[in-house]
Amino acid sequence: MDETGKAAPYVVDERVLRRFDQRKTIFGRMLFDADAPFHGRSMYEKAAGIIAAGRDGYSRERFAEALAAWTVYNHFHGAFSETKLTGSESVMAEPDLPRHPAADPHAMSVAVKRAARRYGAALVGICRLDRRWIYARDLDGAPVRIPQECRYAVVMAVAMDPAAIATSPRWEACAETGVAYSRMALCVACVAEFIRNLGYRAVPAGNDLALSIPLAIDAGLGGLGRNGLLVTRRFGPCVRLCKVFTDLPLRPDEPSAGVWEFCRRCTRCAEACEADAVRVDAEPSFEIACVSNNPGVLKWAVDHDRCYRFWIENGGECSNCIAACPWTPKSGGERRSS
Repeated sequence: MDETGKAAPYVVDERVLRRFDQRKTIFGRMLFDADAPFHGRSMYEKAAGIIAAGRDGYSRERFAEALAAWTVYNHFHGAFSETKLTGSESVMAEPDLPRHPAADPHAMSVAVKRAARRYGAALVGICRLDRRWIYARDLDGAPVRIPQECRYAVVMAVAMDPAAIATSPRWEACAETGVAYSRMALCVACVAEFIRNLGYRAVPAGNDLALSIPLAIDAGLGGLGRNGLLVTRRFGPCVRLCKVFTDLPLRPDEPSAGVWEFCRRCTRCAEACEADAVRVDAEPSFEIACVSNNPGVLKWAVDHDRCYRFWIENGGECSNCIAACPWTPKSGGERRSS
C-alpha cells in the first residue's frame, strides 16, 4: 500500500532497490561491458548476409526503410536539449514574454496534455518525479542529475501501427519501431519548447535520464506486463515512451492499477518469444534474469541478453512479444480476445 492507503502500482524491496546505472542496459553493455557475450556487436552486423539469403520480409528495400525510420531520433539532437533551442532558421522573431502565471495546476495539466496530443502523443499522463527512477549514471558514466526544481514528469506514449508490428520479427516491424522513436523525438522536443515558452524549465528525454516504464505507471498510463513492457489499456504494449521533466506546477494523475492479474493467466508473449527470454512462471518474483534487470522490483524479469542475441541473428529488433499480447489492438482497432 502507498501513503494514501491505495494498492501500490508496483512492489519494490527498499533494501535492494537502487538507482539504476544506464551502462547496465543492453546498449550500454554492448558498448562498454567486455564481459557481455554481445560486446561490440551491432544488431545489424548480419544484415548483409540476411539480405543476400533472400528471406521473405528481409529485402534490401525493407532494411533501407528500417534504417531511415530512425532519422529524426538519431539526428535531431536538439530534441533532447536541456535548454531552450536556439539557431532557428525562421525569419520570424519571437516576442519576449513574461512567465505565464500557473496558479491552477489542473488548468496547466489540461494545457500540457492538449499540446502533447497535438505533437503526437497518443497517451499522456503526469506524475510527481520519483527520483528512484532517475538513472544513477548515463552511458558516459557521468552522474545523472535532474534539477531539484523539476518535481513533475510529463510522460507520453507514442502509438505504433499494430499491423506493421504484427509482421515481427521481419524488418517492416523494425521500421515501425524507428518511426515511433522519430515521432517520439518530435513529441518531447515540442512539449519541452511549449513549457519553456510559458517561462518554465523543461528537460526532455527518450530512453535516457530515467527509467520510462515506472514513470509511465506513476503517471497512470498502464502497468508492467509479463513481457517487461508497459501495457496500456488502449494500445497494449504497442507504444514507445518519452518524458519531459519540469518545474511547471501540474496536477499528477492517479497511478494505474496494473495488469498482473491478466498476465498471471496469459503467457502469449512468452510463447511468441523466439529467444525464450520471457518467463512463463505463474507469479512474478524479485529474481533477476541478467545484469540488465534492475534488482529490487517484483516482476517477471526478461532475459535481455537472450533478447539482444536474437536481434543480432535477426539483423534488427524484434517485437514478437508486443504483437502477441492480447492487449495489442488488431489493425482495425479492436484488441484480441484473451
